[in-house]
Amino acid sequence: MSIHEMFSLKGKVAVVTGGYRGIGKSVAKGLAEAGADIVIFDLIDAEETAKEISRDCHVRAASFICDVTNPEQVEKTIALAGEKMGTLDILFNNAGIGPHKDALEVSPDEWKKVIDVNLNGIFYVAVSFCRWVSSRGKKGSIINTASMSGLIVNIPQKQASYNASKAGVIHLTKTLAVEWADKGIRVNSISPGYIATDLIQDVREDWKNQWVSMIPFGRMGKPEELAGAVVYLASDAASYTSGCNIVIDGCYTLL
Repeated sequence: MSIHEMFSLKGKVAVVTGGYRGIGKSVAKGLAEAGADIVIFDLIDAEETAKEISRDCHVRAASFICDVTNPEQVEKTIALAGEKMGTLDILFNNAGIGPHKDALEVSPDEWKKVIDVNLNGIFYVAVSFCRWVSSRGKKGSIINTASMSGLIVNIPQKQASYNASKAGVIHLTKTLAVEWADKGIRVNSISPGYIATDLIQDVREDWKNQWVSMIPFGRMGKPEELAGAVVYLASDAASYTSGCNIVIDGCYTLL
């Protein structure tokens, strides 16, 4: 098999959670450009995003409203996606939230919400995807979105709940990789650094300036700069890669 064939996702279907905008949308486009048909799960109706990807990348694309913190809804939506698309092969498990709040001021409900979306949601979608794929005798690839915040403590913002949830995603990834190796389900993660998406527009300018001053590359990353790693992990080029966490942070965590 040639390198081109190994990296091609043609004929495969990728589920992208949190794909309405930001990192999810950019990576969904990257997967589509590599040939994959796309299914977007989001709390927001992503029909227009799916249409845009289909038009620009000449692939099939669909969208479903899905709350990743509701395991029953996740199970049903995975089944609907598989029925609509005919197969499922790849999961980019990306939905998440990232509040900035002092731990002393975080209420129990706020803590639970972050853990529920960022960690429990990753688990529920991964389990449902694995069940669907393995019950049909297929192999699959799961790529979870963790964060450099699962490896270090960010400053100056305070975000204990987010950091803890992303550390959990990294170790969950490793655990599921071992548990599901005999099923042919590979499980990896990416850990982005500071990425310039529309989601950080409301962040304080002094924080953003401090972040950039601490990044050896001297800038934030672009959402599309994450797509290559996800395409690799989703493809046959990574057939011997599982339990891996790829840090994409402009060298931020090296200092």
